[in-house]
Amino acid sequence: PHPATPGRRGSMTSTARRVELHVLHALDRLRLAWLRRRHPGLEVEPGASACFAHARIEMQSGARLRIRKGAVTDRIPGALHFSLGPGALVDVGEGAWLRTDVGAVHVIAFEGAHIEIGPKAFLNGCHLSAKRKLCVGRGASVGVGSRVFDSDQHALDDATPENVQPVSIGDHVWIASDATVLRGVTIGAHSVVAARSLVTRDVPDHTLVLGSPARAHRRVGDRANTP
Repeated sequence: PHPATPGRRGSMTSTARRVELHVLHALDRLRLAWLRRRHPGLEVEPGASACFAHARIEMQSGARLRIRKGAVTDRIPGALHFSLGPGALVDVGEGAWLRTDVGAVHVIAFEGAHIEIGPKAFLNGCHLSAKRKLCVGRGASVGVGSRVFDSDQHALDDATPENVQPVSIGDHVWIASDATVLRGVTIGAHSVVAARSLVTRDVPDHTLVLGSPARAHRRVGDRANTP
């Protein structure tokens, strides 16, 4: 065919795009290497997305950030934010997806705190904050605009100090959009938190809760294979 035919142009465009993606991937890998030198506690396993190179990472002395193989995020500079205080640990599990194209994801671990994001967990434009411990289970989802805190964040007054209690989100839990989960809460496996709910107490396994404060509404079946 003539060099100017549509088929020829399409083939050239496809080749150029593949070359461009290869170059971008190589640059991202170089930036990841630079980030690891800058932050000795940063560990990115082979097979994790090179797009983590565009996360905003703040790590203080003794902090550790582990990103396991198969973990992915979007290539949006600064939309994924990790902030780790002294001695804090954040562990991003194998195959987890930290999605930022619909909203920023903030993962904040204060001094000595531990945040565990389980394998194949899905964080979608949400905010996690821990001063002691916060766990997101295997295959659990936290939706857009939702927030999870393991502390009051501040003392109430001079006579009432800040209360800090670990939070646990079980396997295959779905926290929908604009929900808030407060300190000390355990959400059982396969449970669902409806949009804009405020969770102040434990949620049993296989339970849909909704409202402010959230209350049990109905039973939920097995969510392990839910898209």
